[in-house]
Amino acid sequence: MFPQFTEDQSAIREAARDFAMSEIDPGAAGRDASGEFPKAILKQLGEMGFLGMTVPEAYGGAGVDFLSYILALEQIAYADASVAVTMSVNNSVACAPILAFGNEAQKQRYLKPLASGELLGGFMLTEPDAGSDAAALKTRATKVDGGWKLNGAKAWITNGGVGRYFVTMARTDPDKGKKGISAFILDADQPGVVMGRPEEKMGLRSSKTVMVALEDAFVPEDAMLGKPGDGLKVAFGGLDGGRIGIAAQALGIAQRAMDESVTYAKARRSFGKAIGEHQMIQTYLAEMEARLQASRLLVYRAASLKEAGKTCTVEAATAKLFTTESAVWLCDRAVQIHGGYGYSREYLVERLYRDVRVTTIYEGTSEIQRMVIARELLK
Repeated sequence: MFPQFTEDQSAIREAARDFAMSEIDPGAAGRDASGEFPKAILKQLGEMGFLGMTVPEAYGGAGVDFLSYILALEQIAYADASVAVTMSVNNSVACAPILAFGNEAQKQRYLKPLASGELLGGFMLTEPDAGSDAAALKTRATKVDGGWKLNGAKAWITNGGVGRYFVTMARTDPDKGKKGISAFILDADQPGVVMGRPEEKMGLRSSKTVMVALEDAFVPEDAMLGKPGDGLKVAFGGLDGGRIGIAAQALGIAQRAMDESVTYAKARRSFGKAIGEHQMIQTYLAEMEARLQASRLLVYRAASLKEAGKTCTVEAATAKLFTTESAVWLCDRAVQIHGGYGYSREYLVERLYRDVRVTTIYEGTSEIQRMVIARELLK
């Protein structure tokens, strides 16, 4: 356990854990099977202040520190990673950019409904041909009377079809390369924003992810976030926090896989004794626990540095890289410990195995994290 929690941080962690296990966990398997979006649960999380945790109270948020947010997110992911990713997106890539780059009027207009859970938000950067290479995006923003019209396609948009306000990147000046990309707050509830059907994903099945077509979607002048050309600055400004958030989700999933494995190893018997008494299973569990403890320290340290206002690019990328890859490995070992039952949907580790896999991909792939770490070391 990280030794520096305040009373408030501990209380938030416990509140998140209690809500996760009493309200989220019981229906998680059913939602995974049906793909049902947890609308009622998200409403409750909003009422509890979990959808705008670091947003100041003046803008409808909980106004807590970043580590408290990470602790809460970990506990929600322990119960259901689909709920956790919706919570993470609303906090880290919807509310956070508006808080960091928005003017007072934008904060008042957009943050209050997002942070309170009245409405959900999201982030539109990735395109069918622009993922890790964000600067290659093709969506165009054309100046018109009173604002801009957006045309293009966005891919893998979390909260698509259920969210209202999306921080959206589009090219305002094609001749300026990276400096010709701007950021907007797009109201998705209008003609010209065409949400595709939800993607049939391996995991995170009750989190909605869609393709979006933008066909002359209008954005008023006062909905530009930052200045013209600030698009990638806005997009990348919250990367450290986003990476730590994904690491926290992976940590919650990994801890659940560990707990399920220990319980099963005590109960399942083979060759006349509990499988936990066999040396090979003990080796698996020991290695799982070692990676879990290392991951937790990396995540909490990165979160603490960010909260202190210190540069944490290497620490955030390291936490994301190590924790997500370790979580994938832990879930693989959990399935192995469960044997044939681990391959069955009757056992939780099967869902954990599917849910965790994407954590090494979104918010920057493992390959991108290695590039970031090496680049910072070589400066």
